[in-house]
Amino acid sequence: MTLSSGAARPAGKLKAGDEIIVSVPPPRPLDLVPDDRPLRILFQDAHLLVVEKPAGMVVHPAPGHSEGTLVHVLLSHADGLSGIGGVERPGIVHRLDRDTSGILVVAKTDAAHTGLCARFATHDLTRRYHGIVWGSPAQASGTVTTRIGRHKIHRKKMAVLESGGREAVTRYRLLETFGPFSRIEFELETGRTHQVRVHCAHLGCPIVGDDVYGKSRKVVLGKGSSSRVFVLDRYFLHAFHLAFEHPVTGEKLSFTVEDPPEFGAFREAVEEVSGG
Repeated sequence: MTLSSGAARPAGKLKAGDEIIVSVPPPRPLDLVPDDRPLRILFQDAHLLVVEKPAGMVVHPAPGHSEGTLVHVLLSHADGLSGIGGVERPGIVHRLDRDTSGILVVAKTDAAHTGLCARFATHDLTRRYHGIVWGSPAQASGTVTTRIGRHKIHRKKMAVLESGGREAVTRYRLLETFGPFSRIEFELETGRTHQVRVHCAHLGCPIVGDDVYGKSRKVVLGKGSSSRVFVLDRYFLHAFHLAFEHPVTGEKLSFTVEDPPEFGAFREAVEEVSGG
């Protein structure tokens, strides 16, 4: 951006009569190589697609993840993606952590991207997760309302803050308990980074497999010679439901998927070891 008096500075203030000249650089070509691995597509039209991301897959390229991301796979399944997110994030409107599975909506056109971003900004959509946690919350249902921001020391982590950050609201409902674990349904009213994981840790019942906000990925069930050891390669957190109004057609869309098989296998193993 250039002002009539010279190059603009971040702290500069505009005055009446100032002329603004904006130089828009030409778009960079998309040089990502498509990855044709299978991907479960729940819905696709000319404007967007809804997919189920598997655990272990990063959503978009980032340092250390230059290939094999969801974006690479999308390029082999979609006939175009929105360019608003930039060269490395085409079509990406929201994200799931690498080791979380579940439903994502992706924009194919700029109009859809803009409309979807507006819905996420106003929380005008429904997002529900299932998670397996250590222990159980003190109350069977409730709403967690905190402020979440960067951890003051560990900058790659998020944390519940007394001040600063952004408001984060999660509703939860206890579905069942088995052994020392529980399965909980979460509904997000806001969508902060790592929100469910941070709120579970705040409740004292971290997500199983979450070695950032919870315990080790090594889970030992039982004692002595009858014990079983699991080394988990994912978080037991799954975005199973997403509902929103189509940003272009206005159609009401709703999608629900089953929990991944790892959830059921883990539950069966716990019951087998506990004898119940």
